[in-house]
Amino acid sequence: MAGGFAGAAGVDAHSLTFLFSMSIIDSMITTITQKNMVTVPAKIAQQYGIKPGYRLEWIAVDDEQILVRVIPNRRELSRRMLGKGRALAPERDAVAELVEERAREG
Repeated sequence: MAGGFAGAAGVDAHSLTFLFSMSIIDSMITTITQKNMVTVPAKIAQQYGIKPGYRLEWIAVDDEQILVRVIPNRRELSRRMLGKGRALAPERDAVAELVEERAREG
């Protein structure tokens, strides 16, 4: 499995979701600060494209596992969505249709 999470279920590169298990963290150990802050290891951040401004959603799976979902910032989400609608109707030009509609309206 990618990223040194041998045996870790739930690594999904498309949604950038990780499942951390207290028993499998071998070479990437981080320390929680007095303010409950934790640093994402550089190798993980680079591998999954985690950048400043991204948010992490922490979900308790059970007593020993935490699911961490990476939520990109709005700019990145917008960039990823750019052009996605074209696949739904490639023969249509939504912008041209809108311009024509506005011209008909007056």
